[in-house]
Amino acid sequence: MSMIVKGILVALLSALGGIAAIVVRPFDPTRSGFHWIPRTWSKLVLKLFGISVDVRGAEHVQPGRPYVYVANHSSYFDIPAAVYGIPDRIHIVYKKELHRVPFFGWGLKWGSDYIAIDRGRGPKAAESLEQAAKKIKGGKSVLLFAEGTRTSDGKLQPFKRGAFNLAVRAGVPVVPVAISGSYRILPRHSWRVRPGAIRLFIDKPIEIRRDGKDEELKLMDEVHAVIEKYYGSSEASDPGV
Repeated sequence: MSMIVKGILVALLSALGGIAAIVVRPFDPTRSGFHWIPRTWSKLVLKLFGISVDVRGAEHVQPGRPYVYVANHSSYFDIPAAVYGIPDRIHIVYKKELHRVPFFGWGLKWGSDYIAIDRGRGPKAAESLEQAAKKIKGGKSVLLFAEGTRTSDGKLQPFKRGAFNLAVRAGVPVVPVAISGSYRILPRHSWRVRPGAIRLFIDKPIEIRRDGKDEELKLMDEVHAVIEKYYGSSEASDPGV
């Protein structure tokens, strides 16, 4: 099957997932059943491209406890790998602009219980962060990619403070998640997907010790060091097996 055909199938699966989320919303007021949709979507996408996911450290997380999962970002396949591989009902924190995408974005807005963030500046952006922190305090585990965007060379980039600001605001533990192998499968600026394995290394939760910017920066450095330990200086050398 050609990459074009596979790409079309992914687009169709994404659209169907968005529609399904909207359709089941009235019958799922707590949205507890919604998470079956992205997990199924992730499983199908990974299988379509011949990608397996090897999870290590799942025993470090406690079911039913909210966490802020912080991961590196190397490829478009990081999201399905994390949604499928992390043994938790995770909520993606995504940019509000995705609401404009037909079907898929509409599903995020009206069908999911994922968390939209206004990435601009000013009162609206501050309010969206506060709302996100309240949802996390209320028991929702979230996933954020601390680099902000995909690496362009396979190397781990500096982290941004946003994920750690949310964790400190919410007062919930941070779980470092190192995603290895996805850059080799699909690097940035490439549309050629190579089948292979993605490894998820889930490290021990790091408790929030105090409020304030200093705590955010300390967490940021600590999580970066943990992820770098598993990820290595360049994922390009990872055999992905």
